[in-house]
Amino acid sequence: MKKELNPILQKYSKTGIIAAAVVVVALIGAFTISHFTKGHDTASAIAEVSTNAAKASDLRIAVISMDKIQMEAKVLEDLHKQRANFENKLKSKLEKEQKAIEKEKTDIEKSQDMLSQEALQRRVVDYQRRVSEFQRHLSESAQAIETSYQDALQTIQKKHLDPVIQGIIAKKNLSLVIDGRMARMGENVKDLDITDEVVKALNKKVSTVKMATPKGL
Repeated sequence: MKKELNPILQKYSKTGIIAAAVVVVALIGAFTISHFTKGHDTASAIAEVSTNAAKASDLRIAVISMDKIQMEAKVLEDLHKQRANFENKLKSKLEKEQKAIEKEKTDIEKSQDMLSQEALQRRVVDYQRRVSEFQRHLSESAQAIETSYQDALQTIQKKHLDPVIQGIIAKKNLSLVIDGRMARMGENVKDLDITDEVVKALNKKVSTVKMATPKGL
């Protein structure tokens, strides 16, 4: 079904004012792009960049595997369990509500020949409202769990994991630490992967960070 324009929009579309406005916006956009693309050539742009660069002989590099940290760090393992517990609570609540809604549907179907058209319509509308509320509650609760989980994850990273990594960087006098997911290492390289040391230090520092109770649970 074709959506009708608001009467006000219909009025202006007939006179071409809306179309004219679109053209004006397009012209402004084109002018802005052309204005900002006028600049210096590459050589001029990098003229003030120094020639200094780190020497390979001066670099001390290490690699960490974030995937392994997520699997083996006690605090993250505990956080995953907390999220699973909230998800199970939500599932239990929703299963009860779903059964009640399904029963309501069955009752409506059974009583449709005994109710007046008006009474049946009221029950159908109420049923549709319950279904809508159920879907909204499911979406909001799932989002609340994810938000609470992400907040706890940020706390772990900022208050615990980052300080541990920074402490190891300082102790080993490292120049650079690379995420192992983006690195390829040879088998004969010693002391390059510091993941186990990060996990050990993190486990010693913290074992649990409590998730805030998600809204609605």
